[in-house]
Amino acid sequence: MSSILKVSQINTYLKSVFESDSNLRNIYVCGEISNFTNHYRSGHMYFTLKDESSAIKAVMFRSAAQRLRFEPENGMKVLVRCTVSVFERDGTYQLYCEDMQPEGIGELTVAFEQMKRKLESEGLFSVEHKKPLPLYPEKIGVVTSPTGAALQDIINVISRRYPSGQIILAPVKVQGVDAAREVSDAIDRFSELNACDVLIVGRGGGSIEDLWAFNEEIVARSVFNCKIPVISAVGHETDFTICDFVSDMRAPTPSAAAELAVPDYREVLYYADKTLDGMAAIVHQLIGDYEYRLLHQKQRLENNSPHKVLQLYSQCVDACSTSINAAMFKKIDTYSNVLSLYALSLEGASPLKTLSRGYAIVKDDMGATVKKAADLKQGSDIDIVFHDCTARCTVNEIIMDETTD
Repeated sequence: MSSILKVSQINTYLKSVFESDSNLRNIYVCGEISNFTNHYRSGHMYFTLKDESSAIKAVMFRSAAQRLRFEPENGMKVLVRCTVSVFERDGTYQLYCEDMQPEGIGELTVAFEQMKRKLESEGLFSVEHKKPLPLYPEKIGVVTSPTGAALQDIINVISRRYPSGQIILAPVKVQGVDAAREVSDAIDRFSELNACDVLIVGRGGGSIEDLWAFNEEIVARSVFNCKIPVISAVGHETDFTICDFVSDMRAPTPSAAAELAVPDYREVLYYADKTLDGMAAIVHQLIGDYEYRLLHQKQRLENNSPHKVLQLYSQCVDACSTSINAAMFKKIDTYSNVLSLYALSLEGASPLKTLSRGYAIVKDDMGATVKKAADLKQGSDIDIVFHDCTARCTVNEIIMDETTD
């Protein structure tokens, strides 16, 4: 009679069978990922690998998953290096994956595109976050390898174009395990200390593996959060990294980054000379304009000054006085002539004129003119007025003219 087995015994036996079969160890399996789960606590990855007609469960433990540079996704076709074994608890067989590569394209290419999409969706590439580069920086920070050609290129360009600029180097590894962390820390230190006016981050050319430190998320976020304008100068003109997209300015080479960071002092001097000439011309023009305005205002003040007004009124008074005098003298002459005429007329009719011809005027003792003899009384006193004297007489006799009625 066959022995009775427990379920666990069967699963254990099957597991030993699987593990003893060399054909199921360290094999490569190609398929499409579905039902992907990245367990956030344990760090293990669980998924199903399938083809057109079949499917098999798979797991990648945390130790292996940490080595991946990209994030597996549903629908992604991959090539996994794995071992087939039995999960004793559930009695299911599955793939235990040690490594994974995207099928048809490189792992780093997939990782690059995934990181690019992630950071772009968060707005790290947005134009509104880009800071302008300073026109005349005093201090230029550089984050790169101290032994690489990139540093020498940057120093040569800056010393030639902008001798007054001070270069501050933060020496870091630019490739390898710790490179991304060192680059990130250097950028953070520059930002915290505000140690420069513009910051160049980069290295010379190389393969995608050589440049990978500048595709790491930690570097991208340090560049984005940096308070100092950052110029990315990674690789050659055809090389693009995540750092390029996040930075405030991308330069095709380290030499080009140095040219972007500082102006050419000869151009600055030329511009300064032209500016001074222009300013001098403007100042002279302004001085001329203000002199004209000043003279105009001075003339207005002189024309409207109290002294000028008094002079004008004084002239008016003089003119009026002359006019009045002329009119007065003319009136006097006119009236003088009229008076002369009247005087002549009066002189012709004057009693004295008559008296001078031998006539006399008789006045009574009251001084009234005696016009006719009848007014006289015998014995009364009378005055006979001649043209040159008056005679006091007494009427002795009145002789009436017979011809007088």
